[in-house]
Amino acid sequence: MRAQSLRISVVVPTLQEEKYLVKTLPKLVRLKPAVEIIVVDGLSGDRTIDVARRFTSKVFQIGGRGIAKAKNYGAKQADGEIIVFLDADVNVPKELVNEVLTVFSDSLVVGATCNVLFVQPRFHEAVFSRFYNFLVQASFWFKPHCQGKFLAVRRNVFFEVGGFDESMPCLEDHDLAFRLSKLGRFVFIKDLTVYEFPRRFRRLGLLRVIGTWMMDYLSFVFRGKPRTKVWQPVR
Repeated sequence: MRAQSLRISVVVPTLQEEKYLVKTLPKLVRLKPAVEIIVVDGLSGDRTIDVARRFTSKVFQIGGRGIAKAKNYGAKQADGEIIVFLDADVNVPKELVNEVLTVFSDSLVVGATCNVLFVQPRFHEAVFSRFYNFLVQASFWFKPHCQGKFLAVRRNVFFEVGGFDESMPCLEDHDLAFRLSKLGRFVFIKDLTVYEFPRRFRRLGLLRVIGTWMMDYLSFVFRGKPRTKVWQPVR
């Protein structure tokens, strides 16, 4: 299938995301060619659902905790051959569709991630995010590493590997990237950058977040599962 004939579905998992959806969804609606937008909500108590329905008719609510569960549910609702999983607080550039279509024009590509930078970062946040993007790219020489804020997958291969592991409270994106890479190429889109709000870093502190990430990743590498038992959302 030619790249321009591929359709893209964007799955956005949410929980108490009213504040950020009003910034994220308008940018998705304006993308050209148009994308299918799917919002999967974990029973938010704010106006997340109301905001989402202003921009898409494909809004679903599911019970139970777990971002992997929400992503898997959204993937089952998707019509596109390419599924992009996007965090609710991530802003995308207008060139996103063309960059994704270009990458997936290669039939061997089964998944992709890209640069993730902060919206209006402080100096130390900017330094960290650029260094972290460098580490993610470097990891591709050994084992695909993925920033779950943006993850694009070929739909049929996603289901072939069983989707996200719903038993994992975090690092479900890294786990999926590794499994996908066994069936094709998992790539880093160097010419694409998305922007996230640094709320976790602002609330918990940079060193604490980095420490948690490192412990979880080392546990995942050596034990096959993260150290964290329950991932705490920051709102």
